[in-house]
Amino acid sequence: MVEKGRGIWAWGSIICLILLQLLANCFQTKGSNVFAWRFTRYGNYETHYTQKRSRRKLDDVAGSINMDCGIPEDFSYTDASTGIPYISDGGFIDTGVNKNISANFSSDNPPTSLMTVRSFPQGNRNCYTLKPPEGKASIYLIRASFMYGNYDNLGKLPEFSLYLGVNLWDKVKFDNSSHVVNKEIIHVPTMDDVYVCLLNTGSGTPFISALELRHFHNSTYKAESASLVLYQRLDFGSITNEIVRYHDDVYDRVWFPYNCPQSAAIHTPSAVDSLVSTDFNLPSKVMQTAVQPINADKPLNFGFDIGDPNEKLFIYMHFAEIETVQKNQSREFNIELNGVLLEEGVVLKYLHSTTIPIESVRGAKLSFSLHKLPNSTLPPILNALEIYLVKDFWQQPTDKEDVNAIEDIKSIYNVNKVWRGDPCIPLPSWDGLYCNDNGYDPPRIISLNLSSSGLTGEIDRTLSNLKLLQHLDLSENSLTGRVPEFLSELPNLRTLNLAGNKLSGSVPFALVERSNNGLLSLRLDGNPELCLLSPCKEERKRAWVPIVATIVPLVVILMAMALVILCIYKRKNVARKFIDRHKEEGSSLKSDNRQFTYAEIVRITNNFSTVIGKGGFGTVYHGYLSDDTQVAVKMLSPTSDHGSAQFRTEAHLLMRVHHRNLASFIGYCNESRNTGIVYEYMACGNLENYLLDKAVQVLSWKERVQIALEAAQGLEYLHNGCKPPIVHRDVKSANILLNDNLQAKIADFGFSKIFPSDSKSHLSTGVVGTVGYLDPEYYSSGRLTERSDVYSFGIVLLELITGQSAVIKNHDQNIHIVNWVSPYIERGDIRNVVDPRLDGNFDTNSVWKFVEIAMSCVPSISIQRPTMNHVVAELKECLVTEIGREQSCKVEGQIRNSFEMVTVDLETEMGPEAR
Repeated sequence: MVEKGRGIWAWGSIICLILLQLLANCFQTKGSNVFAWRFTRYGNYETHYTQKRSRRKLDDVAGSINMDCGIPEDFSYTDASTGIPYISDGGFIDTGVNKNISANFSSDNPPTSLMTVRSFPQGNRNCYTLKPPEGKASIYLIRASFMYGNYDNLGKLPEFSLYLGVNLWDKVKFDNSSHVVNKEIIHVPTMDDVYVCLLNTGSGTPFISALELRHFHNSTYKAESASLVLYQRLDFGSITNEIVRYHDDVYDRVWFPYNCPQSAAIHTPSAVDSLVSTDFNLPSKVMQTAVQPINADKPLNFGFDIGDPNEKLFIYMHFAEIETVQKNQSREFNIELNGVLLEEGVVLKYLHSTTIPIESVRGAKLSFSLHKLPNSTLPPILNALEIYLVKDFWQQPTDKEDVNAIEDIKSIYNVNKVWRGDPCIPLPSWDGLYCNDNGYDPPRIISLNLSSSGLTGEIDRTLSNLKLLQHLDLSENSLTGRVPEFLSELPNLRTLNLAGNKLSGSVPFALVERSNNGLLSLRLDGNPELCLLSPCKEERKRAWVPIVATIVPLVVILMAMALVILCIYKRKNVARKFIDRHKEEGSSLKSDNRQFTYAEIVRITNNFSTVIGKGGFGTVYHGYLSDDTQVAVKMLSPTSDHGSAQFRTEAHLLMRVHHRNLASFIGYCNESRNTGIVYEYMACGNLENYLLDKAVQVLSWKERVQIALEAAQGLEYLHNGCKPPIVHRDVKSANILLNDNLQAKIADFGFSKIFPSDSKSHLSTGVVGTVGYLDPEYYSSGRLTERSDVYSFGIVLLELITGQSAVIKNHDQNIHIVNWVSPYIERGDIRNVVDPRLDGNFDTNSVWKFVEIAMSCVPSISIQRPTMNHVVAELKECLVTEIGREQSCKVEGQIRNSFEMVTVDLETEMGPEAR
């Protein structure tokens, strides 16, 4: 009892000590929490108060975003002429390189913000992320400035696209190297982040000199849901002929001096709106000047050529009375636009601005006329004018839930990719993402590939927020933990690749069941700790421990041994099933073509001894059939997951298409993990090697035209001879093969697409192809048409003409072949376009015809390109012309030889009879 009492006392003492400690901690914590709460509340109040006080005034440009693009990230300065502080753009973007304009242009003393640029030689879409303090639903002026200044020492003016968010803002083009292009837009963003993106359209490297953002009062410049692109902002009657901006304009709007014909300038030294605040906050320096007609009885007339009659315009006319109007005087007038009365009886206030907005105007020309009323003694005046093009931004950004999910994934896994701007649009999407095409509605993310991205930790549940995800590839990372159950809850998931990680535990039964039912392609190989058969070994061991301790050991051991043997057998079967499933989809390639065993393939290729080509998804080997027929064998690389789909596509298409100018299909191998295609051997290799390899015999002009015609006939068959039509999607010189007679055949159909019906004009699909050959419209929109092949074929034609590659390397810079030939063609200099190895041995008319065909194939807009039917017909004419020249040359040679014989015979006594 004593011992028991001591034990109870001891335990009671311990509990009391613990309670006392907890109580002390409670008081301490409570006191600190109270203090922290008071501090937090006070701190929040102070922060709120400070923010409220420090929140910039509407006319405080110093509080806006002013970026000088291309200066070092830790550098800032204040512009001497405007007083605007500029910072580096380095904190707003992760890509690009800093460059200085050429000394030839910097010596002209341009504004400091134009002395440097940020250039974007890498990536097709590069985006700035701006976070204005006022957030979304506010009106902003955004200005992007560009001056080429030969910063890259190429002397080649680039062209590219400028996007605001997911919508096209404008195209950027230059008249000359010193031309300053300013793109200005008034925009109300729907999100807190504002994205400004530069898109490479294949016509030169995009760059930017400066990027600025200003905030407007919310009652100004409203255009419903549209944005306003600046067309003109004019200061009428300027007496200094100088541009007006900050400090004179608190919003830093840029006003250009302008004077109407048959008008006189008037001005006042008195400030306008000095005692009042107006919505537009117009600069007094601009409003202190105006114009009026020279003849006071005549109207004030002026106009502008807009060009496009369908453009919708917003116009703001700014007035202020700047002359003292006597009691016996009056100024009253009407405003007409294109002969239509817009405003009647306009009366102005002395030194007080009035703005008359004119909304939703259309017309190729704007003709303004201000008429004074009969009872008015003074003529009409105008102080300033703004004209904006209404820009309807129809395209909606990516679904907000998907954006939040992918941003969380980026943060959780610290994804080391250049993910800026909207995830899906403008195309191309973020690296590793593929999105569906919902028209103007928000696109959704349907594919995520983070293979070999250095991911660590467990598979995070955030992935389940991508509700429409169809394909998920997390292979070749260092992910740990279990395969989560939530992956089986993604209703649209069709491909899941988790191979090459460090996952452990069991696989959710729902995933295994979907895989067994053919609803999910599942890869789990390369995870040594992962149990592919449930219940797992560890779970069974824990279940049998009490039984082993209580039941006859011998029986248990026998049962355990049986279970282990069964587990090993099933595990091998299930693992093989998981690993090979993605390669066995569509494995039944039923056709009349021969199916080879892997052993036969090994014998045919002499154990893969002779490599004749390599591609992204496998290697091509030379071989002999049993009858000594030479063949080419393309084998899928065992490590290529995506290549299996391309292999199946190519095999199915080769079985179904038959044309003398398409590579002939002999058979296939689809045994276990060994997949291959056997097709006819083309002794002269591919056209690209034949053109670029200086060691091979030079193709004559006739041979080049013949190859072009045969390749065109193959493409024409795919487009028109196949029902439904087929688009190749990877037409290039490397995919045009030549046999020993130099007959051309198109090969490599792994990326080809079958149109679902003849009536369908295009397909919306992921962009694939080869740089240099890729249709720019297809690349930017994802809309695939048969004329996407026409563009690529046009590049092949240019290669045949010039002997150059699609992308020409010149002084460490890459020049697209279209950009290389265009200046020569514009000058009519065909000799410098043609491959010099031809040594002038061609018909000039044939070459010009060929060049015209090639250039007709490569406009950036697909509808401007011909069909392959037309290309084939034109190439036939081109070949006929060259054949005619050759025959003519032969006849001339025969005549010349005969003439030489006649000359010799004339020296004898009897000459030959006349021919």
